[in-house]
Amino acid sequence: MFETIKNCFKNKDIRKKIWFTLLLLLAFRIGCYIPVPGIDAGAFREVIQDKSFLEIMSAISGGSLTNATLFALGISPYINASIIIQLLSVGIPALERLSKQGEEGRKKIAQITRYVTILLAIAQAVGIIVNFGLSSGNEVVDLVRFGSNTAIGEVGAKWIAGIFLTVVYTAGAMLVMWLGERITEYGIGNGISLIIFIGILSTAGDQIVAKFVDAFTGNPVVLWEVLGFIILTIFEFAAIVAVDLSERKIPVQYAKQVKGRKMYGGQSSVIPLRIAGAGVMPLIFAFAFISIPAMLASFFWPGSAFETGVTNWFAANSPNWYGQFIYMVALCILIFAFAFFYASMQFNPDDISRTIQQNGGFIQGIRPGKPTADYLRKINGRITLFGAIYLTIVALIPSILAVILTGVGMSTDLISVFSTTGILIVVSVALELDKQLQSQLMMKNYRGFLK
Repeated sequence: MFETIKNCFKNKDIRKKIWFTLLLLLAFRIGCYIPVPGIDAGAFREVIQDKSFLEIMSAISGGSLTNATLFALGISPYINASIIIQLLSVGIPALERLSKQGEEGRKKIAQITRYVTILLAIAQAVGIIVNFGLSSGNEVVDLVRFGSNTAIGEVGAKWIAGIFLTVVYTAGAMLVMWLGERITEYGIGNGISLIIFIGILSTAGDQIVAKFVDAFTGNPVVLWEVLGFIILTIFEFAAIVAVDLSERKIPVQYAKQVKGRKMYGGQSSVIPLRIAGAGVMPLIFAFAFISIPAMLASFFWPGSAFETGVTNWFAANSPNWYGQFIYMVALCILIFAFAFFYASMQFNPDDISRTIQQNGGFIQGIRPGKPTADYLRKINGRITLFGAIYLTIVALIPSILAVILTGVGMSTDLISVFSTTGILIVVSVALELDKQLQSQLMMKNYRGFLK
């Protein structure tokens, strides 16, 4: 990877794309530190620190949510909108037709996704502000700044504060989405993934630095926690890379064909099926769905019996073992369901079988047509099963480690901030970035050869 980056900086066009990407990522990080007028960041942090479903969201936003800054919503509204549109593309024929219309269809779907992102950003901002900022007895929002000491009174100040903060946070979310799209269009690609990548790394980096400071200021036990975490992270990196790069290659043989005076075909190829072909998307889907009960309870019925029941019976940090167990079982089921769902969206055995048959190809020992499609479907199902098991183990490791560390009296801060899911996202994005740079470098070299 370092050799690839070195070669990319030697190419003028790719070097410009890299610097442009770094500039936009720097703009994203600056936005993560811009305070929003009227918000007490310290009080806001105390209110949300016990909300476990916001941990991943805060990590993705680079800690901006915890600090209640301009980019507090981060890229999560866009991710949720993309998930909703992908799910609806399967059930709504109009969206399904758009997804198959090439570049023009993708542009229309992207525009629809932007509209849905605005709606989700508004809803998310309203939920956070009303329940964390404007609820009774809460000093998160300084209403005096919005005129509660004037003729409009406290009620009017709450409405003005709510509208103002909703507009600010929604605008911040749309700006993050715009930065990601510009990186994808004019930078090195995968803008949304790179923003998530930078957010997780920055959040984990801040936490690790804080741990080192704590270790060298009179608490040497923390140093052992950091060293153990680093060793575990290296081991996880190696395991994730090994699984992410593994694939099943199905050989395809093409028959010789005589066209005019020339003979074509007679070559062999392979169909690569990756074990982790869906990447981290099933995990993101599963965590997004499993956080809905806790999010609804916290936003609309704070302090109610419903919120208490969700915390006791369906939460990763439930005080009862059965609550944690039910949460883990539900998470495993969702990961398996979304792994197979996403695999069915990415891999269509019928289309591949038809393409192979039209080009005079065949899989040895398998008849062309429906038998080939059934064979590919069976192989893909087995690989998806192993991939779902792998993702389930990745998702459960943080919870298991948290239980072990709590039992021996050690802190779980690093596990919660830079969980195995976060590591999987970081490694997957890094590998995809390397492939993207290699493809652009190869394309530039190919054009140079033609000239």
